[in-house]
Amino acid sequence: MKRREFLTNTAATSALIGLGGLGLNSCSSIGRKHITILHTNDVHSHIDPFPNSHSLYANLGGIARRATLVESIRNENPNTLLFDAGDIFQGTPYFNFYGGELEFKLMSKLNYDAATIGNHDFDNGVDGLLAQVPHASFELLSANYDFSNTVMDGFVKPFKIYQVDGVKIGVYGLGIALDGLVTKRLYKETLYLNPFEIASDMEHKLKEEEQCDLVICLSHLGYDYENPERPSDTQLAQRTHYTNLIIGGHTHTFLDKPDIRTNKNGDSVLINQVGAFGINLGRIDFYFDQDKNASVNGVSISV
Repeated sequence: MKRREFLTNTAATSALIGLGGLGLNSCSSIGRKHITILHTNDVHSHIDPFPNSHSLYANLGGIARRATLVESIRNENPNTLLFDAGDIFQGTPYFNFYGGELEFKLMSKLNYDAATIGNHDFDNGVDGLLAQVPHASFELLSANYDFSNTVMDGFVKPFKIYQVDGVKIGVYGLGIALDGLVTKRLYKETLYLNPFEIASDMEHKLKEEEQCDLVICLSHLGYDYENPERPSDTQLAQRTHYTNLIIGGHTHTFLDKPDIRTNKNGDSVLINQVGAFGINLGRIDFYFDQDKNASVNGVSISV
């Protein structure tokens, strides 16, 4: 396994993230409680490794290797959560043949905790997505897709709260505008709600009402765009108050290190995205002291 240290001993490592003293630090031994967040995005039905002859990703990826890596990390730290930031479907014949069943079954075998919904997850329509829901043991989270008038109503939650070793972690999901990316006949009456407004509602609920120690967004908005008005993870980070970590997808962005942006409170927000096709696994480690102040490390692991 190749490891790329995302956070090095630079000025960025001293940035504060959110409230309560959460900050980035390169020391992995700080704190009494250790929470590990693992994540993927835009796997696009890549079950097998890339072949040795591939020009870019030779012999990388594959869900079997990811399963081995995840198991190893969980053995190292049982207080581990595993998330996906969308576009689970579409990209190989596995999806064309099985319609997403295999992807959801294998993610369930890996004990994913939650995933948000990407635009390609509608490629067999809302009916096709619903058909695969029984194969998912993990939560589907999306706060800004309103499925009320579709068959998916009741099968997607806006957020979920996890209690891990006494640390309360709130996770919500956001999706990209479907118009122009997905044919209307596929997403039907699914309503797209303003992600900035919904994120504000979600983080205030999770932080102020639910008293979460850590707030995470699973985003399929995309990392960044030339148009500053187009919703993106970088824009989201700057418009939030309490979101500590944005796990991104959609733009297939291979970040050399997690990006750090300043939110409305003047605190920093961590943004991470690990490319596509399951060739990398993102890992973020939080170390909480007895007062719930935390330091953070990030690495990207080539699978």
